[in-house]
Amino acid sequence: MEGYLHLSNGAKYKGDFVTNGNVQDIKGEIVFFTGMTGYQEVLTDPSYKDQIIVFTYPLIGNYGINKEDFESKRPHVAGVIVYESNSEAYHYQAEYSLQDYLNKWDIPMLEHVDTRSIVKNIRQTGSMPAVMTAEKEITINTFTLKEDVKVAKVSEIGFKTFGQGEYHIVLVDFGKKESMLTALLERDCKVTVVPYNTEFTSIKALQPDGILLSNGPGDPKELMGILPTIKALIKHYPTLGICLGHQLSALALGAETTKLSFGHRGANHPVMDRKKEKVIMSSQNHSYVVKEESLAATGCEARFYNLHDGSVEGLSHSIYPLQTVQFHPEANPGPSEGCYIFDEFIENVKANNGRVFAYA
Repeated sequence: MEGYLHLSNGAKYKGDFVTNGNVQDIKGEIVFFTGMTGYQEVLTDPSYKDQIIVFTYPLIGNYGINKEDFESKRPHVAGVIVYESNSEAYHYQAEYSLQDYLNKWDIPMLEHVDTRSIVKNIRQTGSMPAVMTAEKEITINTFTLKEDVKVAKVSEIGFKTFGQGEYHIVLVDFGKKESMLTALLERDCKVTVVPYNTEFTSIKALQPDGILLSNGPGDPKELMGILPTIKALIKHYPTLGICLGHQLSALALGAETTKLSFGHRGANHPVMDRKKEKVIMSSQNHSYVVKEESLAATGCEARFYNLHDGSVEGLSHSIYPLQTVQFHPEANPGPSEGCYIFDEFIENVKANNGRVFAYA
């Protein structure tokens, strides 16, 4: 079935719908992912909630969808754009083809599209609203996107506890990836997952040894109301913030965030670790970054930098046992060079020895 992708700057791309999902005015912010593999993890990463994702690698779907690599229970993207997709799955672990999986969730995929041209457009103009539709022509008012707190749509309800490890970590769920939970369980942790809006007193009652603030979708400034809770957690427990959790930690301590033109999304972003004096390759998915010039009065110092654009990729604090990273150390999709961040977090937890502090 013939289909079209319309961008809010007036650009239009023709392709073919190859899934059976709804194809009438599928709206979302259009972004691109540069990894050669990892499409299953991307589709099920809650940070991509309601976005239209363009895969830059020219052939997507070769190894299908398996049972092992889901980052959540369902895909979260609004739609998928590819140059070419594979209707078969050539891997012994595959349970579905990519097309069959998207059909199961009524998510449209448009192929035979000039993805290289789309990415050039985004890099020149920035991420923007877009519409996938069967209509060749549409009016500009189609591009009005609903503004809401997307985290509320992906954070699970209720407390859930996993594992019986020595260290009790409370994972505050803004739209967590399952790999974060797995990384903690592999490091002898008991993990209690709580919704993003859980109050400090409820978390304190769980008697955690440490806190992990997860990734999630959207603008961190949509969540200003929970910053007092974030600050209280940072002042009382060893805390690790990842992606959105990193941004919220910075905001809670008085820093500022800003939106990048087209964000960082891929599995090949070089990051400098100033503490270890080495470069690692990282997996990333975000639109917003912490403004380094806003850190002066926060007690935070930039430890990690993106070597493509110099943006802040992680923080440490002069007083609080806080560490944050903008990239994904759980590395699904890879690479796994940043997984030592979890080891450092557990060392902070051990050093704290279960004590609860209330820093000034």
